[in-house]
Formats: sequence, structure tokens, C-alpha cells
Amino acid sequence: MQKLFAWGAALVGIAVAAAAPAAAQVQTIRVGWCAKTISSAAAPFAIATKMGWFEKDGIKVELVPLPGSTDCVKLVATKELQASLPSVEPLAIIRQQGVKAKFFYTAYQGNIYGIAVPADSAINSITDLKGKKIGVQSIGGGVWMFSMLAFEHWGLDPERDNIQFRIIGDQSVLAQAITQNIIDGGYLGYAYGAQLERQGYRMLGDLMKMGIPYQGLGMIAKRSLIDRTPEIPERTLRAMVEAIAYINNPANKAAVVKTLTRELRLSKVEDAQAGYEMMRTLFDKRIYPNVDGLRNVVRLLGKSSEPIRKLKVEDIIDDRIVRKLEKEGLF
Repeated sequence: MQKLFAWGAALVGIAVAAAAPAAAQVQTIRVGWCAKTISSAAAPFAIATKMGWFEKDGIKVELVPLPGSTDCVKLVATKELQASLPSVEPLAIIRQQGVKAKFFYTAYQGNIYGIAVPADSAINSITDLKGKKIGVQSIGGGVWMFSMLAFEHWGLDPERDNIQFRIIGDQSVLAQAITQNIIDGGYLGYAYGAQLERQGYRMLGDLMKMGIPYQGLGMIAKRSLIDRTPEIPERTLRAMVEAIAYINNPANKAAVVKTLTRELRLSKVEDAQAGYEMMRTLFDKRIYPNVDGLRNVVRLLGKSSEPIRKLKVEDIIDDRIVRKLEKEGLF
């Protein structure tokens, strides 16, 4: 299980500690990472830091690991963070309290990876999930949302089919619970799902290939910050877009793999190569907030909340900066 956490621990070192400001005028941007362990999904931050693209734009990005998306949204609301990367659910909920924060960038679209089950599990097909215990981080949270959308796609209904949700913890804890047979299965993203799969665990479905609309990892900021100091999110995005383009250029594969192997302190080049292929799957040019994906979230959460049901997704997105960068030909 130690390898399971290599990506997160190493990326903390790169994304949080590696970039020392080269000059006094460099501005520090604190960005909430909505999990205690920073995963491989943060690779563009690490690469932008390593290549000096943040510094070139006059900023230093400090990733701040937090317990979850709710904390990420709260700290943006209190201005302790300039931005964060939460799932949609707590943003929709806190908006009812008058907090006006918006998504201005989507790091990746859709659900990543799928439902993991133990190697010796009797679950061999989707229908075998009926009557089983499925782990989530919280009811209404991102993992629960991914699971619900997958069940809908497969024609399953948790209430009708007696699928029992168990609140376990974040992705690292869910992965441990699966290996210890505490739960029958659970949704895992690539960082943990791929490593479990290489150890013989089975993955049910590839949620990315299902084409289920979903707002993936996205960055939010208060509307007042976007309106009054748009240069903060703009400079951040410029470096991020450069990093994504660099990752997705096949000519850079060897350099990226070498950087990942060294900076993530991986013992096997194969792990870095797998990480590179994952990143090319995750990150593309569709960095606009996903309207259809947001509508899916509002629909599911709205079943138990009238205020959320009435929410217009257009009220929680701001694509002005992304459109500006596109007009400039940056992507």
C-alpha cells in the first residue's frame, strides 16, 4: 500500500515547496487543494512551477491541502484562500448563504476511472453491485456524485437495488478500506484506481469513456476577486494552460517522464510513464466550466434541496478569463 500514496506525498513537495520566489515582487497565490493528500491531478501545478511559468507571470502558487471541498469553499468565502479546486456540491450549498463564488476554469472534464472492487470479490459485473456496501467520502460529496451518475448510467437505483452507502473517508482511506474488505467497493480516481488495478484489483467500467457530463476538478474564486483583480486568476491560468499544452505534446513525453520520475521520486520509470498517459487523458483544451456537467450536479442534489433545485448553473460560472485567453490564441 505504500506505493499507493507516492504520487500525493511527492506532489506536495513539488507543488507546495519547490517554488521559491525569485524576486520580492512575486505575488503568492494560495490555492486550496480539497484533499489531505495532493494527487497526480495536480501535475500541471508541479510542471508549471518546475518550468518557471508561474514565476514568469509574477506569481508563486502555493497549494494548500485541506480535508475536503467544503473546507475549500469556506476558506475562499473568508478570503483565506484566493482560489480552490472543490467539487460542485458545497459551492451550490454555500451559495444559499449569500456566498458568491464562481468556477472560472475546469482542469479536467468528466468522471475519472471507476468503481474498484477487491481482487477476490464475488462482484464480477455491474449487476453484482446490488445489495453491496459502497464507500463514499460523504453523502452529497464528489465520490457520492460520481457513484450516483455511474449507477444511473448502468440502470441501477441504490434504494431499489439495496446498494448501501458507507461513509469512509477520502480517496486514500477508501482505497485502504477496499484492500481490507471493509467495503465491497468504491469509486476511485486514477491516482489510486490505477495502482490498485496493477496490484490485481478490478475496476468496473471506465467512467471517462462513458461520456457522462460532469464538472470535474475546477477552480473557483469569489466573484469580487474576479471582478476587482482579474489578473490573479488570469496569471494562474496562463501558466496552467502552458503546462497542459506541454504535457499533451507527444514530443515532450521523455522530458515529462524524466521530470516525473525525478521530482516524484518514483522507483520505477513505468510508474512515471503510467502517470504521463493518465495526464494526457485527464487534461485537454476543454477548460471551460462544464454547463451540462453542472446541471447534472444540480439535478441530483436538487432532489433533496429546493434551493439547489432552483439554482441556475449560469450563476456559478464565469468564463470571461478563459474566453480572453482563447481569443489571444493561448489554446
